[in-house]
Parts: sequence; structure tokens; C-alpha cells
Amino acid sequence: MKPIVWTFLGGVVFSLFLMGANQRPNHWHGEGDPYHSATFRSAYGGLPDTSNSLFTGSGKCAGCHAKDPNAFASIAGQSNPPMPMPDGWDVNVTDYWRSTLMANSARDPFWQAKVRHEVLVNPEHQLELEDKCTSCHAPMGHFAAHHDGEPHYTMAALLQDSLAMDGVSCVACHQQAPNAGDHISGELEFDDSLEFNADMFVHTYKSYGPYGEGKDEPPLYDLPMMQYAFYKPLYGEHVPNGDICAGCHTLVTHATDLDGEYAGIDYVEQATYHEWLNSTYADDGEEPATCNACHMPRIEEPVVISSGYVFLEPRTPFGLHTLVGGNAQMLEIMRDNTEALGLETAPELFDSTLQRTRDMLRHETVDLQVNMGDWIDAWGGVCEVQLTNKAGHKFPSGYPARRAWIEVKATQAGNVIWHSGQWENGSIIGVDEAGLAVYEPHHATIDDPLKVQIYELVAADVNGDPTNVLERAASSLKDNRITPKGFSYTHAVYDTTRVEGLALTDPNFEVGLGRHTVTYEMASPAELTADAILMEVKVWYQAIPPRWVESMFAFEDSTIQAFQTFFEAQGAAPELVTDTAFTINVLGSVQGTMEAEAWTIFPNPTENGQITVRVPERARGSLWELYDAKGSRVASGWTLPSQTLQLPTARGTYLLKWVLEDGECITRKVVRR
Repeated sequence: MKPIVWTFLGGVVFSLFLMGANQRPNHWHGEGDPYHSATFRSAYGGLPDTSNSLFTGSGKCAGCHAKDPNAFASIAGQSNPPMPMPDGWDVNVTDYWRSTLMANSARDPFWQAKVRHEVLVNPEHQLELEDKCTSCHAPMGHFAAHHDGEPHYTMAALLQDSLAMDGVSCVACHQQAPNAGDHISGELEFDDSLEFNADMFVHTYKSYGPYGEGKDEPPLYDLPMMQYAFYKPLYGEHVPNGDICAGCHTLVTHATDLDGEYAGIDYVEQATYHEWLNSTYADDGEEPATCNACHMPRIEEPVVISSGYVFLEPRTPFGLHTLVGGNAQMLEIMRDNTEALGLETAPELFDSTLQRTRDMLRHETVDLQVNMGDWIDAWGGVCEVQLTNKAGHKFPSGYPARRAWIEVKATQAGNVIWHSGQWENGSIIGVDEAGLAVYEPHHATIDDPLKVQIYELVAADVNGDPTNVLERAASSLKDNRITPKGFSYTHAVYDTTRVEGLALTDPNFEVGLGRHTVTYEMASPAELTADAILMEVKVWYQAIPPRWVESMFAFEDSTIQAFQTFFEAQGAAPELVTDTAFTINVLGSVQGTMEAEAWTIFPNPTENGQITVRVPERARGSLWELYDAKGSRVASGWTLPSQTLQLPTARGTYLLKWVLEDGECITRKVVRR
């Protein structure tokens, strides 16, 4: 039933209605008031303020939850009673949200092209494919249609539906039922119970939020929402806890064979929510933190959350509706093509969301540690690169096109002498030339610059061949995405968060610690000189790799070609996640007398306790001794030019010591993890 204002025929009832109108409180505003007027609402052009049988558009919410022209509401650090803060930090929900991928999920040209691609591959499944895909990307159109008895919701219907095009809008989250965390694969449940308010003569749906739980909180002021938006605000534990993320951020598909017949195989296309459950940040983990903690960071500064009601008390904490992940690529496409995509969001708002996205990638995603000794002329250099996942889910996570990789570059006197992970035009050199036909395996050690450490999910069809057709995905050939801290192979949801491929046998792929260490063994080039070597290590993230979409572009279709134009103009450049640079010395014959200082221990730190030790000529034949952290000697022997030593089983820091013939004492620290 559509929310309506109930009017009654008959003189008595009509008189009562007029009496109620004449006696209404002063805080009920009319068209003459600066708030809630048509002029005020139209300031947020392009946001629909209409309703369908189940939902109301974001334009209706913007009337109170957008920028306050009088600078009382949506300003961080507000006082009680509120005062105008025209120069304050504006944190209004509308402007933060409307330039996110959530707000533009239905207008996303890659998503539209990918749905079309899937339909062209399996045209007999068009209704089911489009219905499933719109459940998360256009929920207010999809679920209203099903609420009205429609068996399917199509892309054609979406393009004519302003509420569907509103994307993951306000009530697409806030109207989800309290059991939201129980659902996956777009099988969302919305509270469709109507409540009649006899005083106001309106029927209202329920809208859940983070306030109103405790008796010490200011009471919820519900009249404005009930009158203007036909929603009754209520506290919902599932909203601040992030359970409303579950339904769309775990997706299980039903695989078909190459003839389009269902193969009876379920495939986990993405499971970000379950990855969080299998982490230390889950509610039952050692460091509980919800999805909102990162993607809607809370600030403690008090905020009046609705404009037009200066008597409202500020609320704290307040969740910023930043709603960013790592997909800067699509945000750039949207910012640069607002007119073509029918977006009325200002480019500067997209710039703000882009900056927040890049800040998250740079500061909240991965920690990088690099360990390297000197470069030995005779054989080269050894570099250990360790990545630790700081996110609450795998890195990368989400849609299976996402990938991240390590770039290691050694330069001497301006000349590149070793380079793994080099990219050009968004493609990784030496890896992407074959498209999806082959994939780069997981590496524990990289001794060839044409090998690249890539963290990704590689889906395969029923024949075991890599595929980007999601309905054909039947198994995973590779999933070495770095697990979150606290991840476990024995967790109840491991079946949806599996590690696949060579990462399973890599002792340095430490799932519980959420980290991976890669050893780079770089051979010396023939033209090596005595100059210092500049080492650069970078980690890159890419949302839409060219190799993922190239096969899609082979289809002659206007929706796909439209996205191709946007994609090629954007350039598909990856985003820098983290990096470091440092210089190292070259030791050996090219250094002449400096060969005497060629002391090398690798790997250090060591995971299995085994180390290789190389020393200069003057140390050969001397006594070496190994001491533990307590100062006890645990091993000793005679020094060879190059030898392999085994540390004790106990993890910790050890001291390796040589006493030379001239009495000089040389020491080096060794760490066993």
C-alpha cells in the first residue's frame, strides 16, 4: 500500500481535521516556511522526492538531512542549545552520500555493461539475471515491484524508474528489517508494516537508525518524518552494527555450463561480509569493529541531525556517510561524465569522495615492511616484502575483478637493473598479454622480473578455464587475497571465504596474522657499477583491470560500447596503496677494497629458522657464535665463505658474533618469527 494522507468525507470528521490543523504545533512547517518548501527541496535537484508502494526517494530525506542554509544542523561540534555555525564543518548526509558508488549504484556504467554482457552470453536467463542484479544495485525499484506482485524486475523497468535510479538510497538501508544480518545474495528483507497515526491521519512505514536506544538519550522527535516522509523513526541495533551490509556483500551464484544449462554448482562470487565474520573484528572477535567503523567513521563532535528544528539536541557519536571503498576508478569515470550518465551531482563532490577513497587506500588498507641487506656484486640482492592487511576483510575484497600487486624496482645511476610488477596503460607488463586465458600463480619467492606477486580471485568455468562470466563461474583457481587478522581455516564461514591455490602451501602466507611475505631474489646485471642502488617498492590496487573487460568489449552492444568509451578515456590507471624507497650499497669486486665489508644474512627475519650467511675473506676460518636473547650461547662453528645455519626452534631475536684474528668483534642481529 502506498503511504497516503487519509482524508475523510463528512462534515463532522472534516471539521475535526480542520480543528487539528488549526491547533497544530508551531514546528509543523508549511510552504511559506523556508524549510520543506518546494524551493528548499528543489535545491537538491535530481534526487527524487516521490514514493512507490514501499519506499520514498532521497529527495524527500534531503529536505531535512542536507545542507542547512541557516547553519544549525549537520555541523560538527554543535552546542546545546544550537547556535549558527556558518564556518563549521558541514557533515550533512546528502552531500556525503550522493557522490558515492552506493548512491550511483544503478547508474554505474560498468555494472550496466556487465549485466548486459551476462545476458548476451546466456540470453535465456535474462529475466533471472536482471532480477538478481537489480536487487542490490536498484533495491527500491526491485523490491517495490516484488511487493506489488511482479515476478521479475528488469533493466528496462529500472531505466524508467526514478526510485530505482536512486541506487542504494536512504531507506534502502534504513528500512531494512532488524534481521538484516541473516540474509545474503540480495535476498533483502524490508519492514513493510504500516502504522496508522490517528492524530496526524497518516500511515507510516518504519525507518531504523542509530539513535533512541538508551533512556539517557534525547527522545526521538518523530513528527517531521511522519508528516513529510511518512516514516516513523525507530532505533535499530542492526544499523550501527553493520548487519544491513550483509545482504548485498555476500553473493552466491548458480553456475551454468558453456551451453547455458545450470550445472548444480553454487559459487561464492564475493563474501566481504563473511570475511569480516571470519576475522578478529567480528562481534565475537578479539578486536570487535563493525563495517561502519571504517566505511562510515564515527565522530564524537555533537551534530544536530535535522534542519529546521533549532530546539533539537545534538547527537553523538555521528556516523559520516562517506561510504567509500577502493574504487576510485569508477568515481573518476562518473565525475568526468556526469552529463552523459545523467548525474546531477557536482564534480567537486566527486572530488571529495575520491580523496576519501584514496585516503582509505593509503592509510587503512595495507602496512608495508621491507627488509634488505647490501647488494652483493657476485650474485645480487635479496629483498623481503611483507604486507599486513589492516582491513576488516580480505585485501582486495568485493567484486572479483579487483586485484592488487607488488612492484619492486632497482635502479642504479638512472638505469633500471631489475623490475617486477611494471605496468603500462593499466596492464601489468609480462602478465596481462594473454587476457583471461592464463593467470599469474601465487609466489612465495620471485627470482625473475617477469614474475609478479598479484593478489586476486581467479574464477573458472566448468572446464577449469578462467572466466569473467559470473554465471559460468563454478570454482576458483586462485584466491590469495590477503586475509584479515584473526582469519581461520576452521571458522564456520570458511566455506564462503576460502583460500585457493598455491597460497595454501606457502608458509609465509599467514592467514591468522593477516600478512604475507614475498622474497625477491634479484640477480646482478653484467653492467653493475659501484654506485648505490635505489630500491622502490610499491603496492597497487586496481578495481577494473583491462584484462577483465577486454573480452566483454568484443560484443557489439550499445550499453557495453558506452562503458568502453568511458573506460578507455579514464585510462584504467591503478591506485597507489603504499610505497617505500631506500638506497643500498653494492659490495664485491666492483667496490675494490670495500669487499671486506660484505656481511650478508638472508632471509632476515626468517620464518623457518634457516639462514644463509656470506662473509668477507678476512672472516673466513674464524669462530662464529650464536646467542639467544638471554645471552646464552646456543650454537657455534667455523666460518665458511657462504654457509647455511639453522636457528633454534624458539622464535625471537638472536645475535650472531664473529671474533676475528686481529681481535675485532663483528655482530649481527637475526630474527626468527
